Amino acid sequence: MLALYKILFSCTLILGTLMAISSYSWLSIWVGLEINLLSIIPLLINYKNSYPSEAAMKYFITQALASMLLLMSVILSMNLNESLPMDSFKSLIMILDSSLFIKMGAAPFHAWFPEVIEGINWTNSMILLTWQKLAPMVILMYNINLPLFLSWIVLFSSIIGGIYGMNQTSLRKILAYSSINHVGWMLSSMLNMNSVWFIYFLIYSIISANLIIIFWFFKIYFTKQLYLIFSAHKINGFTFALNFLSLGGLPPFLGFLPKWITVNFLVYSEFYWMTIILIMSTLITLFFYIRLTFSAMMISQSEMILYPNTLNNPSIFILNSISLMGLVTSTMILNIF
Repeated sequence: MLALYKILFSCTLILGTLMAISSYSWLSIWVGLEINLLSIIPLLINYKNSYPSEAAMKYFITQALASMLLLMSVILSMNLNESLPMDSFKSLIMILDSSLFIKMGAAPFHAWFPEVIEGINWTNSMILLTWQKLAPMVILMYNINLPLFLSWIVLFSSIIGGIYGMNQTSLRKILAYSSINHVGWMLSSMLNMNSVWFIYFLIYSIISANLIIIFWFFKIYFTKQLYLIFSAHKINGFTFALNFLSLGGLPPFLGFLPKWITVNFLVYSEFYWMTIILIMSTLITLFFYIRLTFSAMMISQSEMILYPNTLNNPSIFILNSISLMGLVTSTMILNIF
């Protein structure tokens, strides 16, 4: 019975997102977002633990506020010629975009995002870090009317995501602030080409899913547990460290490819200051990624923990191969064509 209701709400979750990104009417977009919201709340709740229920309540209140702002801005824009002056159009667009930024957890509307991620399990964290960002980003991509406002959100997201992640010990919060930093990169890719955003989102989802599956497999939630895992199983630790570097965008791993393409298009479009700030914020995220992996590989622990020796799951092996060797293969494919 428990698995049945999870399958049901997972299907409606996917249906709500697809309805939102394929609609031509703002009303049907709002309905799709609401179906998506009401579907994920039962998935977040865990009756045996109060923390997921608290996180679900925070998520519901935040998303309901964002939906209210979206619906209000749409209704006011429909009555723009009758009751409001035309100068209010930009303000309404800013309110509409802000509602989408709240839904995706972009800075400075990000305060709810790490707190919600901290209270849920790894499966739901993967949904929030990847799938739940899809609908608001696609809607925003189709309606970029204020590039300057979007540029400020890009800068805020990249800087806050880099700086706030430095003093975290929870891996869920580290991935949350890393996601905020990556949201800044994804929004900057929207300023150039939609295909660049799609490549970035796809590769980010693959690498994040790879890391979260490993976290779930070993039951890891805090950085202290990483030391124990790495000291006991060096091969798994080394592979895991390389995946973290791939998430940070270090060549020659796959995570470098979307950032490379994004920087090329930003420089071509003469967004020089944005490019510099994005690269500097990525160096900050790389710093705490390397600090995690380097210290974990160097410190030896005398305490032993009973964990599986190897990751025998074929899906984990495939995701690792894509994450670590994807840049080489994609470069070869691009050279062929």
